[in-house]
Amino acid sequence: MAETTHQVRARPSVQHAAGFWIVAASFLLVMAYSTVPTPLYPLYQQQDGFPAFVITAIFAAYAVGVIVSLYLAGHVSDWLGRRRVLVIAVLISALSAVMFILWTEVPGLLVARFVNGASIGILTATATAHLSELRSIARPDENALVAASVSGAANLGGLSLGPLIGGLFAEYLPDPLMLPHIVFLVLLIVAAVLLLLVPETVDRPDDPPRYRPQRLSVPAGARRPFLIAAFGAFSGFAVLGLFTSLAPTFLGTTFMARDHLLAGATSFSVFAAAAAGQLLLARLRMPLQLAIAIAACATGLVLVAAGAILPEIVVFIAGGVIAGLGVGLLFKGAVGTTVALADPARKGETLSLIFLVAYSGLAIPVLIVGAALTFAPAASVLLVFVLIVLVATVTAGVLMRRRALATG
Repeated sequence: MAETTHQVRARPSVQHAAGFWIVAASFLLVMAYSTVPTPLYPLYQQQDGFPAFVITAIFAAYAVGVIVSLYLAGHVSDWLGRRRVLVIAVLISALSAVMFILWTEVPGLLVARFVNGASIGILTATATAHLSELRSIARPDENALVAASVSGAANLGGLSLGPLIGGLFAEYLPDPLMLPHIVFLVLLIVAAVLLLLVPETVDRPDDPPRYRPQRLSVPAGARRPFLIAAFGAFSGFAVLGLFTSLAPTFLGTTFMARDHLLAGATSFSVFAAAAAGQLLLARLRMPLQLAIAIAACATGLVLVAAGAILPEIVVFIAGGVIAGLGVGLLFKGAVGTTVALADPARKGETLSLIFLVAYSGLAIPVLIVGAALTFAPAASVLLVFVLIVLVATVTAGVLMRRRALATG
């Protein structure tokens, strides 16, 4: 017999306000684990002796996992329920930790990263929708931007913490290719248990719709603003992809800096700036936020290029931090636009699409950069990449700001 809505909502033992923070913490935890391997890639490379391009392939396996799971399962929480799908996503992330522990050769790394990416694809749109709904019930008079800011901070904040944690394990703790995965395995299982206590916010139908993969469609009557938002998400994540996958490589080849903690701290700084900007500037009007995003992306990426040319590592990292601030605001604007345009009955489906586009930006440009590194100097590859993403992020920001001004 199908479980009724009353039975679903009677099970939790926490209120919506507490559930909101449990979901946010779980979101942050899973996102953090997804970037823990960033400073560990040189250690895997040293252990197995593979070239730099394999690092981008391992990273791309993660991004492909995100994209595939977004397409196949990113929208199913609309009828299966947010809580159930979140628990599944966290357990899949735990499964990837088991694989990292048991299978450390390149094929194992590829599969583990794909599985880890699959957990992210299921999680992101579901957690974003669940946070929005929990907060609207707990604080019905509150501005929806608060939930969007917390969601964005959990997403990007988690991505920022992962490399720092991985760098700390690599630099100061024993067995850095095992211990971080064991620690996160335990934390992920605890998170899955706590999520069982969170209130459900979706009325599961007695006759659920027939399963179909994610429909790659945009909100009705809003194609142009959605495509602009998607372009912003894609170009912003292209910048983040560079610092998630290849930062240790560029630090080692361009600046001769091979410290694992520095590699992790660099990625952390970029993502932390993205998350902090979303929180600290949340109360500014959207046109002003997007103006800051445009200026930060342009300035930061110019400094990244200058740091590579000089070469000067402080300029390079400072540029990454400033660009990260801009990317965070750009991505927040893209998600906010998507939420506003989406049909409430299909919010999870529409959010899945914007995240699919964003993670395509995380994977495709980085693969191209990785391939280019096999025949071109790292500094030259970096400069070309920076020029392209500078034009893309600034253009996206200008178009999004123009729409924000027009809609008030």
